Amino acid sequence: MPAIDLSRLRKQAARLADFFFLPEEFMKHLREMLDFYVNYTLRTKENVAPGSNLKTYRTPHVVLRQIENELRTVAEENPDYALNLADLLWDEGALETRLLAAFLLGRIPPQEERLLARLTAWTQQIRDPEVRAALLSTSLYRMRKETPDKFLTLIQEYLHPARTRTWSNGIQALLPMIADTSFENFPPILDLVEPIIVSAPATLQLDLEELIIALYRASPTETTFLLKQVLATSDNPMTAITLRRTSPSFPVALQNELREALRAKPIIPRTRTEEEAPEEAELKPEAKEDTIAETSVAASEEPKTGRKSRARRSESVRGDESANSENKLPEE
Repeated sequence: MPAIDLSRLRKQAARLADFFFLPEEFMKHLREMLDFYVNYTLRTKENVAPGSNLKTYRTPHVVLRQIENELRTVAEENPDYALNLADLLWDEGALETRLLAAFLLGRIPPQEERLLARLTAWTQQIRDPEVRAALLSTSLYRMRKETPDKFLTLIQEYLHPARTRTWSNGIQALLPMIADTSFENFPPILDLVEPIIVSAPATLQLDLEELIIALYRASPTETTFLLKQVLATSDNPMTAITLRRTSPSFPVALQNELREALRAKPIIPRTRTEEEAPEEAELKPEAKEDTIAETSVAASEEPKTGRKSRARRSESVRGDESANSENKLPEE
């Protein structure tokens, strides 16, 4: 498509923002603006976003970013109007309008009770990966920044042992906070994710991979200690299996640290008596799920740690580092 005239785009976005307090007029002018910037070079059988069930205007991202820039201040100063406009944008049902709705949620004060109600309802409805990511990151922006304790309480609800379907949402919502260099209270995050890493369901393999890489980038020492501790104490076979599968994506230094712990255990031949006995290892699928669930619940019931856990973890890490300096494995 032709190059976008940025000067013209800024004027169009500013004019659109003038209708912020007139939702119906805003929607009318937004449709006209999105139609104006349709990218006709993206040929699809239907006007549906790839991998999504949402219709799309195929609008370049730079257009949406400019609209967001114009709406940011007025939305923060007028949260009630922002919430009403977000509802209209969501109900419109297009990829671009739902991304703008997610953006407006992120400008609403975290004390607003309707914020979590919208977030919960919308994350349950959506299947589009881009909108889901926006809801779990952009929509929670102010809550992460202004009320981190409230945010972590929300993550605790997502990662509740009985709500395995929301674990992925909890992990994805945590990633921006982990990547935030201004956030220093790391131990509570490790306490929240430890039971999930222990359970390590195969369906969360990609999420766990992203989580561990993000944790290691933020705090290599604490992350390495946590993973070694989990591998040494977990009686759930999926813990080592999932970590072994995801380890090729880990940073090289972390792979080296975990190499011995992830090494497959040798198979010991069974005696004739063992062969005649019932094979306890071959549990039914239901039994396996129960075992994983029990492990998760037990882990989640451990008392949370604050500053004391930071001190205990740091002391253990220092001890672990001194031991590793003497017994470090040679690189393969």
